[in-house]
Amino acid sequence: MNITKKYVNSLKQIISDNSFEKEIDILYNVLLEAWHKNKNIFICGNGGSGANAIHIANDYLYAVTSSKRNGFRIEALTANSSVITCLANDLSYEEIFSKQIQTKGNKGDLLIVLSGSGNSLNVIKAIKVAKKLSIKTISILGFDGGVCKKISDTSIHFSINDMQLSEDLQMIIFNICMQKLSKLSSKKK
Repeated sequence: MNITKKYVNSLKQIISDNSFEKEIDILYNVLLEAWHKNKNIFICGNGGSGANAIHIANDYLYAVTSSKRNGFRIEALTANSSVITCLANDLSYEEIFSKQIQTKGNKGDLLIVLSGSGNSLNVIKAIKVAKKLSIKTISILGFDGGVCKKISDTSIHFSINDMQLSEDLQMIIFNICMQKLSKLSSKKK
């Protein structure tokens, strides 16, 4: 089987799994609660997951809503390269997200971690700091879910040993949730 067919078939298999829709509903409900309560949402990840965090924050700040309703109070902790390089240099790379959470987060806010492996020390530390501050945590993970799966309040885990599929699935579930939330937003004009 060629690479394209194998990739598409793997993606189809995950999406057609009965638990896929349940995973979307979990994320949708967590996002909806934060939106209704006007809570801050922080999202982070490394590499492609970090880029996804920025894309998602953009969409949820603005594109998810009608022009008459405010978007989400969402921030990608990966977006400010000055902050990231300062924290990595002055503290450690492990603290690039946790220090931001410690400074900006409040009880009842939401931290979303995007990770292929769930084992990067900087996202693990971000979850631990968030939990100390009573910030809800949800992780969207691939592979075996790693440490993040064990310590997050909620985890959405795709048991797939492929980084590109893991990162595609992050965007797919957020895009589906965005369409559902956009529909809800347009009804509340």
